[in-house]
Amino acid sequence: MTAVGFVGLGNMGAVLASNLVGAGLTVVTYDVAGPDSSPAGAARAEDVAEVAERADVVVFSLPDGAASEQVARSIAEAPVLRVTHVVDTSTIGVAAARDVAGLLAARGIGYVDAPVSGGVAGARARTLTVMYSGPDDACDRVESVLTGLSDRRHRVGDRPGLAQALKLANNFLSATALAATSEAVAFGLAAGLDMGTMLTVLNTASGRSGATGDKFPDHVLTGRYASGFSNSLMCKDVRLYLRSVADQGGPSTVGAVTASIWERFAKAEPGADFTRIFPFVQHP
Repeated sequence: MTAVGFVGLGNMGAVLASNLVGAGLTVVTYDVAGPDSSPAGAARAEDVAEVAERADVVVFSLPDGAASEQVARSIAEAPVLRVTHVVDTSTIGVAAARDVAGLLAARGIGYVDAPVSGGVAGARARTLTVMYSGPDDACDRVESVLTGLSDRRHRVGDRPGLAQALKLANNFLSATALAATSEAVAFGLAAGLDMGTMLTVLNTASGRSGATGDKFPDHVLTGRYASGFSNSLMCKDVRLYLRSVADQGGPSTVGAVTASIWERFAKAEPGADFTRIFPFVQHP
């Protein structure tokens, strides 16, 4: 049976690690903040090197490219290696994914780029979308791990970085829809409409999006604002998107506007749940 290491037990990582335990895999975890978020049934490692020594495949769930590179380097420099492949569920950008893949390849370790979308609730329900890319042999080797993460998986390419490109496009669309929906709902409320009525109609009309179908009903209308994803991370993802667009020489007119909104929100309320963009937009 494949032994799986898991590095990064934040809001998303803790649930994904629990999913792997629930799938019957042997799991060993590590987080720089300590073992408190390690799921029941998982073993705990003292550091990344111990994870690399005890696991065949290591999964990352980390905040950014710098963190992924640091952990990958710790694995590559570990004195004893059992690990043969890394699955990176972090959103780190196209260039960073290629850099991490190269760093690991120098030690003969395969890399599968596998960012996720669907939020913490989706991870718990196993409806999270895992978009992954990598060579055939690497993807085949980590198939049981990908299956353990979620019931929704899509291979999108044969080399690292392609899944990152799709994830950045997805998060740009999500960020834009949430900001635009916030502005539209604020307009409707000012005109005298009821938010619940607006969402009911919008979700049967052409204005429907993930924001109207999920974020607003579950977090804004209820006042919960507890999606488990911060505005700082969304701001980082939109910046990565714009950087990657610039690298490709593509258009970024709408992207620049979206990035400006999220930059201002993250600066005003750093670390706030990203669904709180509605009151930020409503009362600037």
